[in-house]
Amino acid sequence: MSMSVSDNLSNALSDIGVMTWRNMLRYIRLPQLLVFNALLNVVLLLLFNYVFGGAIRTGGIAYIQYFLPGFMVQTVVFGSTQTSVGLAEDLSKGMIDRFRSLPMSRPAFLTGRVVADAARYAILISLMIAVGSIMGFRFENGVLPVFAGVALIIFFGIALTWVGVFIGISVRDVETAQVAGFVWVFPLVFASSLYVPIETMPTWLQVFAQINPVTPMVDTMRALALGGSISASLWKTLAWDGAIILAFLPLALRRYRLMAQ
Repeated sequence: MSMSVSDNLSNALSDIGVMTWRNMLRYIRLPQLLVFNALLNVVLLLLFNYVFGGAIRTGGIAYIQYFLPGFMVQTVVFGSTQTSVGLAEDLSKGMIDRFRSLPMSRPAFLTGRVVADAARYAILISLMIAVGSIMGFRFENGVLPVFAGVALIIFFGIALTWVGVFIGISVRDVETAQVAGFVWVFPLVFASSLYVPIETMPTWLQVFAQINPVTPMVDTMRALALGGSISASLWKTLAWDGAIILAFLPLALRRYRLMAQ
């Protein structure tokens, strides 16, 4: 019995590895997918810093110091919408039907996509750090906290990617997936501590911003990068990560299984 469980796990991991590589090969063969995604993030970073930075009060620190830790979080939040579009495209081309007909682990297709997207997040975050450094950003709390913060952001991105997976296999249409993806990420990104201090918002909006999962993630990364306590925000971030995964991973897998019926 133990051998059977071990073999099944080994086969599942092997299938996930194959699906992960399949998605990574897509970026190699169609580099414009990653290049234009990176360019968009660079343009947004430049615009927000140089256009809005001078008008936003950040407690006496340069806006790039305040903004970049949060912008790295935004990179993975917006990145989850690309997951929805990619899966909807696979559906429209019949790719998922072909994979379901193969003798492979059922969760492997979706999990492989999520793992590949985690690698994409790591590349984009590294690029944002490089561009931010050129613009004058400096880590003030050492190197190790930065690695911890980036790992937390990628894990946060993985959690949100399962939301994108569920949306992508639910709407089944590329154009609808694009709209549906941005509908839920826009409030999370803009009604948070990412761009401006929460205290500057109307009282009713502060309530939403405080419970918004993006806010504790941004606050944690900002503290790890610049110095400060993370005790108040880290547990909230981890709790949100766990809650999102526990809610949307089963929903996505169930939706995927129902498609085969």
